[in-house]
Amino acid sequence: MDDRSAPPTGVLLLDKPAGITSTRALAKAKRLLASPKGGHTGTLDPFATGLLPLVFGEATKFSRFLIDARKSYDATLRLGEETATGDTESAVSARREVAVGAERVDEVLREFEGWQDQVPPMHSAVHVDGRRLYEYAREGEEVERPGRRVEIVELARVELAGSDLRIRVTCSKGTYIRTLAQDIGRVLGCGAHLVALRRTAVGHLRLADAVAFDALERDSPEAARRRLLSPELLVQALPRFEATADEATRFGHGRMIALEDAGPADEVAVFAPGGRFLGVGRRVPEGHLAPLRLMSAADAKLPDFA
Repeated sequence: MDDRSAPPTGVLLLDKPAGITSTRALAKAKRLLASPKGGHTGTLDPFATGLLPLVFGEATKFSRFLIDARKSYDATLRLGEETATGDTESAVSARREVAVGAERVDEVLREFEGWQDQVPPMHSAVHVDGRRLYEYAREGEEVERPGRRVEIVELARVELAGSDLRIRVTCSKGTYIRTLAQDIGRVLGCGAHLVALRRTAVGHLRLADAVAFDALERDSPEAARRRLLSPELLVQALPRFEATADEATRFGHGRMIALEDAGPADEVAVFAPGGRFLGVGRRVPEGHLAPLRLMSAADAKLPDFA
């Protein structure tokens, strides 16, 4: 969208640099795109780099569908050293001898694949008794925290070079890679912490398609906006419903669509003839498709409802 008088709508795949929070990265992207409205689809720790999908305008309505997606990372663990935070944000608190080979590493990594309960780190934004865990940690207090069910879909050694172990991870939402690093070090018997983390994928979106800030800074706001991708990328994991012209008009204006086959009560991405994305609906037991989240009528290019 080139008209700066209208707010931009779309998805920006950002290659986040180290040393900046996801919130600050979003604020900077909003400034470069001259956008008043934006959000992200899941944070990256400040020291981490890589894929951070940002959403603007109408796309913010659909960000939750990407928040639930699996994430992939390239991570480097420093074996034999532990820190309080599990990463480089705090000083080394313990050192041990590293006497493990590739075969033992591969054996331990296989043990972590699958569903498991992971205890979130004290230095995290998880709420316990109305406060975030990092608030307790700043006061030197450690509190009991419940485990969270996560899935490690893939966990593989890329390289073991001295005390540095590089791994590839694909996992469910809510997985803390620094906690995983600490747990791997514990089972190996030498301890470990995370020294590098790069997110390479979020669902079907890939780091190879992301843009760095230096490129955005060379762009004008109009050119930066042309890098935005369609909001429908956020709902590609949903079943697709092709509406007729009349159904598209009704649905786009917040009316239910009658269905011949009710089908399962799940969410679907709804498209008008010609492939225009209208929004997300849910099948309801009465045999209708009810709107949940809609693109604006202007963005969906809908005629007035009659």
